Amino acid sequence: MTFLTDDAVGRLREVAVRPALPADRYVLGAPLGRGGMGTVYAAVDQVLRRDVAVKVSNAATSGGDLDARLRQEARVLARLEHPGIVPIHDAGVLDDGRVYYVMKLVRGETLADRAGALRAGGAALATFERIAETVAFAHARGIVHRDLKPSNVMLGSFGEVLVLDWGVARVLAAVETEGRQADGIAAAGGIAAAGDDLGAAGPGTGAEATPARTRAGTRLGTPGFMSPEQRRGEAAAAGPASDVYSLGALLHWLLTGAMPPADDADDTRRRPEGTVPRLPKRLRAIVLKCLAPDAGARYATAGDLVEDLGRYRAGGAVSAHRETPLDRLGRWALKYRAAIVLVVTYLVMRTLFALFWR
Repeated sequence: MTFLTDDAVGRLREVAVRPALPADRYVLGAPLGRGGMGTVYAAVDQVLRRDVAVKVSNAATSGGDLDARLRQEARVLARLEHPGIVPIHDAGVLDDGRVYYVMKLVRGETLADRAGALRAGGAALATFERIAETVAFAHARGIVHRDLKPSNVMLGSFGEVLVLDWGVARVLAAVETEGRQADGIAAAGGIAAAGDDLGAAGPGTGAEATPARTRAGTRLGTPGFMSPEQRRGEAAAAGPASDVYSLGALLHWLLTGAMPPADDADDTRRRPEGTVPRLPKRLRAIVLKCLAPDAGARYATAGDLVEDLGRYRAGGAVSAHRETPLDRLGRWALKYRAAIVLVVTYLVMRTLFALFWR
């Protein structure tokens, strides 16, 4: 009897689950990565003659939660046409019933891989602003990401900053109602529309799925970056303010290299005042407002956070910080420091000239 090595068994397993995409359209390449929901493969679109990435559900059988989440992710990506979000090109169902979708192939590094270089080069805040702008766009379209973290941000080879992995995103009810007609068209094409969090109907039914909300007590997110309400298992109620908390944790980590210490998930009274190292007062206040345990004390959306960051970078007052007269004077001096230095230098030179001329 001949025993197979672990490598051989792994290759056989890969061949067994390797998706059979439409042969007249796509040539499948090597796997690029595998997550809990799906596996991403490199591929070539033979019709348009371009490299693409294909994400295929990891479901053992069709019609389960993994297929539903992949359908949801495909639909969310189709709604979010933005430079900070990977565009989706195609979607469908394999012969074995598993769902797949085709997207742009992105080459680069994750934020986790490049964070040290960004801190050293002083580009951390500018990079974070682009992440927050992408999330703000999603919030404006009624989409909440719910799993923002460094490994879900890709930095491309040509300066792209992309927010990835929208598989657990929540579609807010008001926007979901507005999008019913368009989603019904998508369903007829082979990807059934999902509900708030999951679609219960199987793929390719040609009918809209019945909404199936996340169960109470389900914790969606990543420890260290998930909001207190997510840690309490209130994922179904997580709104834009939950993403704001995750952005605050991401900003804290990106600027300092450390995670904000986790507080008690049931304690909404604590503010992590002592958890942020020395940062400029206004920037520290922005981080603290994002990390407020009470969702109502945070920025309402990522758009509000982006606006405050813009005011900070322009040298203006920010809504997160209540200034004293001394703070205003210091901010004014910092904003006009070049002119102040010139005036002071001129006065000193005039004084020295007057003294020595005598």
